[in-house]
Amino acid sequence: MSEVTSNSNYRFRIGDSLLGAQMLFVAFGALVLVPILTGLDPNVALFTAGVGTLVFQVITKGKVPVFLASSFAFIAPIIYGVQTWGIPGTLCGLAGAGVLYILLSFAVRYFGSGILHKYLPPVVTGPVIMVIGLVLAPVAVHMAMGRTGDGSAWLVPESTAMIIAGVSLVTTALVALLGKGWLKLIPILSGIIAGYATSFVLDLSGFTASTQAVFDPGTLQNWTSATLITFSPVAEKAWLAMPAFVLPEWKWEAVLFIVPVAIAPAIEHFGDVLAVGSITGKDYVKDPGIENTMLGDGIATSIASMLGGPPNTTYSEVSGAVALTRSFNPAIMTWAALTAILLSFVGKIGAILATIPTPVMGGIMILLFGMITVVGINTLVKSGQDLTTPRNLIIVAVILVCGIGGMKFTAGSFAIEKIGLAGVLGLLLNLILPHEKE
Repeated sequence: MSEVTSNSNYRFRIGDSLLGAQMLFVAFGALVLVPILTGLDPNVALFTAGVGTLVFQVITKGKVPVFLASSFAFIAPIIYGVQTWGIPGTLCGLAGAGVLYILLSFAVRYFGSGILHKYLPPVVTGPVIMVIGLVLAPVAVHMAMGRTGDGSAWLVPESTAMIIAGVSLVTTALVALLGKGWLKLIPILSGIIAGYATSFVLDLSGFTASTQAVFDPGTLQNWTSATLITFSPVAEKAWLAMPAFVLPEWKWEAVLFIVPVAIAPAIEHFGDVLAVGSITGKDYVKDPGIENTMLGDGIATSIASMLGGPPNTTYSEVSGAVALTRSFNPAIMTWAALTAILLSFVGKIGAILATIPTPVMGGIMILLFGMITVVGINTLVKSGQDLTTPRNLIIVAVILVCGIGGMKFTAGSFAIEKIGLAGVLGLLLNLILPHEKE
């Protein structure tokens, strides 16, 4: 067996290639879900996940067994950004988020990790994470009911859509609750497969066409096909194709809107590193250091955004697989990254993913965005702070209402709103408001 050893932990062995591919399989559903929902290219997301993981390993000297891929925290700002500034302009803001990670890593390097908790405590990051989940709740409901994300047009008859979304949602929940072994690690992928299979069966049975014939949503009747799944684009796509890379376009507005969103996942990164350390029994906060893991995450995110991919983050699903298999060798993630890069050049993968019906994604999004919100609630609960004190009440209330309500601040060409504005307001209030005396 071929083996290359760079340190006591990292052992690059050909025999680990299959295990690395399995790690990618665990991450695959969540990895491609973000580009599918946001309009980015899934093949590019595969490529940037692989490259980002390799960059992270170089910066952390191959010591941390994590896989980096599409971050859920940026789904809401990407969807809004693509609608407002287009994909190139949005990518500029996402690259700025990566730069924020890098700056935070230098701050931790010089001032210690305590600076994160001082200026970005749970009373700020918790509500911001909640806003990220709740601001997209209408999008999830619209898609689950067969409409476009903004609710302006019908894509699938409502009764058909509700069946498909229900199957996707229930399957994802059941696998997460009752799944055993590897199955428990892929609830999102299981939900997508179940919803897709249901759509296929409904097409074969003619249920979609019959429902469409009697469905009358008034002026919003604009569907073009009696089938949910059309494979003609898959047949037209080449097996081998270059990922559709997109270069960013400078947009100050996108930077100011998206960068504050990065505050919450930057803090969450600290928790992810602690979680992986608890699995492997190593203190990664000290070696290679939280400043280096955050630097690797920031550079990986910036590179992804420069090529047209979503921001990267460490994947808890893969960390769970590490715990399940007891495979602590970080080189396994190298194989997962190389597999992702190779698959990114298979053109038909993106074409097949593009055939997934909207209600399938809607059903999973209902659970996904709710889970993001719960993560924010849990951040507040675990902090142990008294939320009934005037200071904490003011901070949390302002963040939630301004973020979910869609508050917007405009000054000339400068504009910031929703999640970005909520994050900035929370940061400023935490700095300005006096702490209560003991």
